[in-house]
Amino acid sequence: MRVATTLSVVVLGAGGIGHALVTSLDTGINRVDPFKDMKNRPRAGDGMNVLVVGTDGRDSISEQQRKEFRLGGAPCHCTDTVMLVHISEGRDRASVVSLPRDSYAEMPEHTDATTGKRHQAHPVKLNAAYAEGGPALTVRTVEGMTGVKIDHYLEVDFTSFMKTVDAVGGVEICTPRPMKDTYTGLDLAAGPHQLSGGQALQYVRSRHVDGAADIGRMQRQQRFLAALIDRATSGGVLLNPVRFREVATTMLKSVRADQGFGTDQLLALAKGLRGFTPASSEFVSVPVGEMSFPVKGIGSTVKWDAPKAQKIFQALRDDRPLAPRRAAPPAPATTTEEAKGGRPSPVVVDVAPKAIRVQVYNGTRTDGLGRKVDDALRATGFDTTRTPRTGDGPERRRTLVEYDPRWDRSAKSLAAALPGAELRAVKGQGRTLRVLVGLDHRTVTPVRAHEPEAGPFEAVTGDRVVCP
Repeated sequence: MRVATTLSVVVLGAGGIGHALVTSLDTGINRVDPFKDMKNRPRAGDGMNVLVVGTDGRDSISEQQRKEFRLGGAPCHCTDTVMLVHISEGRDRASVVSLPRDSYAEMPEHTDATTGKRHQAHPVKLNAAYAEGGPALTVRTVEGMTGVKIDHYLEVDFTSFMKTVDAVGGVEICTPRPMKDTYTGLDLAAGPHQLSGGQALQYVRSRHVDGAADIGRMQRQQRFLAALIDRATSGGVLLNPVRFREVATTMLKSVRADQGFGTDQLLALAKGLRGFTPASSEFVSVPVGEMSFPVKGIGSTVKWDAPKAQKIFQALRDDRPLAPRRAAPPAPATTTEEAKGGRPSPVVVDVAPKAIRVQVYNGTRTDGLGRKVDDALRATGFDTTRTPRTGDGPERRRTLVEYDPRWDRSAKSLAAALPGAELRAVKGQGRTLRVLVGLDHRTVTPVRAHEPEAGPFEAVTGDRVVCP
């Protein structure tokens, strides 16, 4: 989550401020050894791969900040966010791949860093690797999942993130619609906002804005990182030695990094990154096959779409860009598939169907109707349970969509796929929406997210997600 903080160290290092200044900053970095005794590692490719993790450390958070920004509770000593950052060999591109913290992972054999107990290889959620074995086990687990050799490791916490945003003078974020999360205290009206450090932390931590949950949060984190890069490269930070030192010193106070990431690496990057802009960066979330993959003893995990995910990691190994070249928008079509009598054009909705979990119930006596609707919703992209159930009570005349009020935008997106469906809010229902199919059901209408160029699993360059 705080990847913006640490990746900005790389970007700011491109300012060419001078060896003496960078050397003095280097002494403030806390060091770890995540590569000790590692064997059978993936083959190195071109470019540089940095594993950036954001932990939930909050020891230096003040009591006022805890209350104001909803940072109470005990930390889990795990990784809130995991991002794989690839800097191209030519130093003209940074590719950022977000790895969901609840990803299903096969943890290698290891010794628990807390208990000293020896564990055989076993399945876990990705963020548990840090809790059991710290940076070293996190690196081993990610390398095993991606096949990408990690060159450097960077780790930050809540405090570093907030202070860094304040040091650059805040970051501008644009929201197309109001955003509210009662868990983090986020409350933004539609439009542009200049976020301070604490507000920015609320923005990147929020996962209850809608049914997109962690996937939506990762997209917001990527948007924020692009905006921070824009602020750093266009706001005079790189060209002003005083501001550069202030921002960099603030960032490095809470950063932990491997021994190999230091002065020489920053200066080497400086030669090729001086023209770095948001357009030089690209962002993508690892493709997901199942948002709720149950694992005994662990609970619900996120299972990757292995073939699609491996294409992304192969591109990183080959030092190839992830985002397609931008093309001029096509001229409006004079006819549509619907006009030709074919499949209707998709309805544009706020929340991508892939991010919406759905349980289907057959509210009629028509055998197989629940399965038919489940299959049709899944075909248009919804994350259905694939196990439709039989509804209780008498036959329903009208199809009903029940939803938790916190996921109202997701409910509207689902209702768009079920023309004529009734919407009913059910407080405390949770993120899974329920569809009770009625006698009025005729068809499932295809839907798509309103921002296809920045979909949850589609690479997008930074200049396309910052404020216009």
